[in-house]
Amino acid sequence: MVSTSRRARYRAVWISDLHLGTPGCQAGALLDFLKHVESDHLFLVGDIIDGWQLRRSWYWPQAHNDVVQKLLRKARKGTRVIFIPGNHDEFARRYVGHDFGGIEVAEDWVHETADGRRLWVMHGDLFDGVIQCAKWLAHVGDSLYEFTLKLNRYLNSLRARMGLPYWSLSKYLKLKVKRAVSYVGDFEAAVAREARKRGVQGVVCGHIHHAELRDIDGILYANDGDWVESLTALVEHADGRLEIVDWSAHGIGRRARAAARQAAA
Repeated sequence: MVSTSRRARYRAVWISDLHLGTPGCQAGALLDFLKHVESDHLFLVGDIIDGWQLRRSWYWPQAHNDVVQKLLRKARKGTRVIFIPGNHDEFARRYVGHDFGGIEVAEDWVHETADGRRLWVMHGDLFDGVIQCAKWLAHVGDSLYEFTLKLNRYLNSLRARMGLPYWSLSKYLKLKVKRAVSYVGDFEAAVAREARKRGVQGVVCGHIHHAELRDIDGILYANDGDWVESLTALVEHADGRLEIVDWSAHGIGRRARAAARQAAA
């Protein structure tokens, strides 16, 4: 577990699904994480900027700008920052192979860990049948998800007044609704199968906002989660060991969520 009183050093860090440009982005907690964590490699695994939401309604507070500036500063100071666009920031896919302020844009990546394992890094939307076969339905689902997050903020404002802890409605639905659970399982299995075909030992992705680190038929499956609900990242230690860091357990994560509840009140 990372201490918020000092900086932690990792060989590599993966974060995704920041959704900058939406009210749901937990920019305060994300900034705190970026301030307390240093790494040789930093992978931005898609849905960093939410182009879908920004096209519907412009939302860009100073905290979101601060996150971008912090990422650029890390690149200037020697961290190799690699941005792999997702479906919400698919506009950036036209710039694959380019470098912006030291941030490299790539379609995907193969990262070799300190202990010699090769990990395929990609966002994951290419394994989402809804996005590939019915993009209009994905946009409808995205609007419903934003509505759920908004409802979640109001529910937690009420819970805070009652002295109850934070509770994620969208996360609850994702884990309890049978079809959603089946979708997550199918996604994970499909990603692991493709990783095996590519001859790598593991895969790192995002997209489904569900942090996970487990073995699937001999393939290491790692999902770094998100910075809307989970506040999680995947990190590689100096010896190659991988770990999911849950920043919501830290004081700043709790304060950021409390501030979000107050803003919705």
